[in-house]
Amino acid sequence: MTARTTRCTTAKTRTSRLAAVAAVAVAGSMLLTACGDQTEGGSASPTKSGGSANAAPLFSKLPADIQKAGVIKVGTDASYAPMEFTEGGKIVGVDPDIAAALGKQLGVEFKFTSGTFDGLITSIYTGRQDLIMSSMTDNKKRQEGLDDNGKKIGKGIDFVDYFSSGVSLLVKKGNPQGVNSLDDLCGKTVAVQRGTIYEDTFKAQAAKCGAKKLTIQAFDTDAEAQTRVKAGGAVADLNDYPVAAYIAKTSGGGNDFEVVGSQSDVGLFGIGVSKDNPQLRDAVKEALDAIIKDGTYAEALKKWNVEGSAVKSATVNAGK
Repeated sequence: MTARTTRCTTAKTRTSRLAAVAAVAVAGSMLLTACGDQTEGGSASPTKSGGSANAAPLFSKLPADIQKAGVIKVGTDASYAPMEFTEGGKIVGVDPDIAAALGKQLGVEFKFTSGTFDGLITSIYTGRQDLIMSSMTDNKKRQEGLDDNGKKIGKGIDFVDYFSSGVSLLVKKGNPQGVNSLDDLCGKTVAVQRGTIYEDTFKAQAAKCGAKKLTIQAFDTDAEAQTRVKAGGAVADLNDYPVAAYIAKTSGGGNDFEVVGSQSDVGLFGIGVSKDNPQLRDAVKEALDAIIKDGTYAEALKKWNVEGSAVKSATVNAGK
């Protein structure tokens, strides 16, 4: 189960994304939601020199048109901290930092443009963007161009999988109740945003707890749920791992919360590429393997406190 589901491989919907955005708000991040498909954002660009003289290790692997342009156009929805969000008028986050590392290997600028999430795949179809980097879950429907009912609506896209994410428990700093899994919640009280898949997860756990009752307090916003946990009225909240990790790092200067236990219902985020451009796909895959090997990938994840989502190697279309 991951953040942007119909980014997701499971039952997660846009409701989850709204919960995640609300969660980040309580941490005090500067989050400006993009609206529209053509909003210019930022770039991840260590080198900006196109042409045959480019000395970057993998420049020659790129398609000729991108070599000439010196730019890879990247579509994103910059409203999902810490993965991609707008701060000081610039798109920042995990994805732009990974893109910057990829750019060093490929010798081109990754130029991010923020738009609506639902329009990102279409931007690949039309050629407006070369790649998607937007915490998009790699799944078979997207690979095959199917809607939620299995109807063919496009040719589909390929994914270079670069990030692994599930859901995690967020507890008060110090974990005073010793919570390390959903089973540890039996007999306790939890807080959650009403109407999200996280509430459904807690309800399913309550059924498992049986007579050892799990009490669920549901709130209109995740910020309220977090406040309840911080005050000690509930032992845990539930959120997507990167969001939970970001809250733990930023809320109260890192003194309010911590993430506990292992992630559950894990899926893969992928960099989306046109099926008509396997050369770009393979170049990005090779660049991702290179930054995993040289450590810059790990540095980018550590910066945002999401090391638990690292992949060991690049894969293509590994999502289910």
